[in-house]
Amino acid sequence: MRQVRAVLFDIDDTLFDYSGAERAAIVAQVDESGMAGAFASEQAAVELWIQVMAAAYQRFLDGELTHRGQQLERTRAFVAAVRPGDGPLDDAAAAEWFEGYRRHYRAAWRAFPDAAPTLEALTAHGLRLGLISNSSELNQRPKMREIGLADFFSDGPLICSEEHGAAKPAASIFHAACGELGLAPGEVAYVGDRHDLDAQGARDAGLTGIWLNRAAAGPQADPDVTVIASLTELLPLFTPAGR
Repeated sequence: MRQVRAVLFDIDDTLFDYSGAERAAIVAQVDESGMAGAFASEQAAVELWIQVMAAAYQRFLDGELTHRGQQLERTRAFVAAVRPGDGPLDDAAAAEWFEGYRRHYRAAWRAFPDAAPTLEALTAHGLRLGLISNSSELNQRPKMREIGLADFFSDGPLICSEEHGAAKPAASIFHAACGELGLAPGEVAYVGDRHDLDAQGARDAGLTGIWLNRAAAGPQADPDVTVIASLTELLPLFTPAGR
């Protein structure tokens, strides 16, 4: 492991339990909106939501939709799949339905239990911290405050793809964060839950790429990427430069 002066993090499913909140929210919203009977199980509703979300979010990452636009698009696709005879929702109806989902989603916001202790330990060890997210600042800043992690990043960058103009794994988004830190990519590590977008993207941009694979599933053999199963495994990896 190279000596590093700073550690950058992904947010969703790295520091924040996005998948858990998403599952709880769609199950609650389907029940509240009277759609539960259309599904064989809660898991079926979750799987459909994930499917339509993935398609709409990719269009956001490709620059075809704004962050708000992808929220409305996935809502329309989900409701149309459940109630095809009703016709597509207009913007107002889609926004109202999504607000119901978002209310349940926000109620389920949680940081992973290993996030705060790890960030505290890294800071105490003299490492600077920052964030990179394929999202928008408007979406991510309130989330970080709500889950109690914002203070760890008060002096570090938050680079989001919507404002930056390119999404991970583009090298430019990693280099933008390094630039705000005033450090060369080789002095910075990046931690994320996606092997391709996060760990490989960071590695290809010249950073130390670290894949947080909480499920311990998928490819493990990658000589240029460090794999961890918990954030608690991070601190022993680093020897800050100059110490």
